[in-house]
Amino acid sequence: MPTITINNQKIEAKEGQTILEVAKDHHIDIPTLCHFPDLDVQSDCRICMSEIVGQKKLAPSCSTPVKEGMEIKTNSQRVYNARKTITELLLSNHDTNCTACERNMNCELQTLADTLGIDENRFENILEHEPIDDNNPSITRNADRCIKCGRCIEVCKNVQGIHVLDYMNRSHDTKVAPAHGKFLNDQVCTYCGQCANVCPVASITEKSDLEKVTHAIHDETKHVIVQTAPATRVSLGETLGMDSGSIVTGQMVAALRRVGFDKVFDTDFTADLTIMEEGHELLSRVKEGGKLPMITSCCPGWVNYAEQKNPDMLDHLSTAKSPQQMFGALAKTYYAEKEHIDPNNVYVVSIMPCTAKKFEAAREEMQVHKETADVDAVLTTRELGKMIKRAGVNFKNIGEESYDAPFGITSGAGAIFGATGGVMEAALRTVSEVVNEKPLEKLDFEDIRGMEGIKEASVTLGENTFKVAVAHTLSNAQKVLDDIKAGVSPYAFIEVMACPGGCIGGGGQPYTTTNAKRQERIDAIYNVDTAMKLRKSHENPAVNTLYEEYLSEPLSKRAHDLLHTHYKPR
Repeated sequence: MPTITINNQKIEAKEGQTILEVAKDHHIDIPTLCHFPDLDVQSDCRICMSEIVGQKKLAPSCSTPVKEGMEIKTNSQRVYNARKTITELLLSNHDTNCTACERNMNCELQTLADTLGIDENRFENILEHEPIDDNNPSITRNADRCIKCGRCIEVCKNVQGIHVLDYMNRSHDTKVAPAHGKFLNDQVCTYCGQCANVCPVASITEKSDLEKVTHAIHDETKHVIVQTAPATRVSLGETLGMDSGSIVTGQMVAALRRVGFDKVFDTDFTADLTIMEEGHELLSRVKEGGKLPMITSCCPGWVNYAEQKNPDMLDHLSTAKSPQQMFGALAKTYYAEKEHIDPNNVYVVSIMPCTAKKFEAAREEMQVHKETADVDAVLTTRELGKMIKRAGVNFKNIGEESYDAPFGITSGAGAIFGATGGVMEAALRTVSEVVNEKPLEKLDFEDIRGMEGIKEASVTLGENTFKVAVAHTLSNAQKVLDDIKAGVSPYAFIEVMACPGGCIGGGGQPYTTTNAKRQERIDAIYNVDTAMKLRKSHENPAVNTLYEEYLSEPLSKRAHDLLHTHYKPR
């Protein structure tokens, strides 16, 4: 363990640590822009430069390993001057209209400039404007704000395995863009939004539906209802100043009513419904010799990836719609009929942790009534945070309220949809009890929980034992698909989520989502499950009433018409 000195403080470091890592361990702040926890981006921005006594050049703290006896200065005048100059140079080639930016007051570059005392830039602004890339429903890419830190390249290439973005050109002309300078909708982009999540500025953001939703709420001819995804209850608080993993279900419901929604519903209800349809589809495939392994289809980023990169695998996907889309279909049929409302006047808003959900809602396959989408607008967790602030709601001090009926009665199985492995665990709880005709001795399938990339478990159904798997991130999904194509996959059922950690780590979640924050949200999701009276989808009385009154039974003709879909190569 080398002993070093940082700012005249003797420190015992761990072997192999960088200057930045040692500094963080000892609460010494070194600013960075390209560095991000869980990614391998190093030394691109040079903001983290430190002075090593005896060396002529400054050293990047993020990539310089410490050595015995090293004397380091992270706050010398020379270091300060270098950081300030680099930041000013970045600002000279940047859109500095901060008040018109989505990340105003929440921007890493803006915060750095303030910390360094940059009130006026010494360098002339030489920004050459480029067209905004927003020709898709999910992601907006504004090259004028890009600082070329490389985070988006790293997460797209090495976490998701897609490599849509990369550095183009050289020197002053260097930029980050899709190949050949094309737009995202010209590429194999899944709209997962992980690039937006790690971007330190607002070069990549979700395509906002805030104004559209606000207009609908104030349209007296519209009956505006909202559904909230499982993962939002453990992440929304972060956008409003609360700790990571805070469970804010009741406050979120109350805030949505204050904002002006006519009814507030829980997507957990249709998560339970998804389990009923998907679980019986799996049993049908097993009994009738259908295509196995069956793979979940509730993640639109994963579905986009399968359609574009693995079209030969589409018949493995479950035909069940995602909980978001099941809700939309029922809202404009069952709910509209029950409440005697013209379906054309029902306006459905989703609060989702995901940018790809915006693309999913716009798909032609997701329309029961051909003249209108089943889900009219999708807001990310970040967008909802802005909406609540804009409405002047004191979120931290608001009282808790309950969801509306009939789509407000849910189970813990629906809640855990928000974490990687949650869909599989919810399905196993129901499928096991339906087939074995007896309660499970233990509801928790712990083998498929956690942040490991690919997890597996076994389940006994009748006289047979089946292996199942869970994969999160698209690079891990490809590994599972490669085994299927090679004929060596041992699994009957596979859950795939595009984002690290599942929906709790979605591309629409609070900025700077790290694996540590993902784990805190996962822990909170399972705490929600444990605290609920109902923990199995097939025991949800509201779901059972829906079948009795409207759908008849899982996989019925009406259920197929409303709750199932198909996918196609793209």
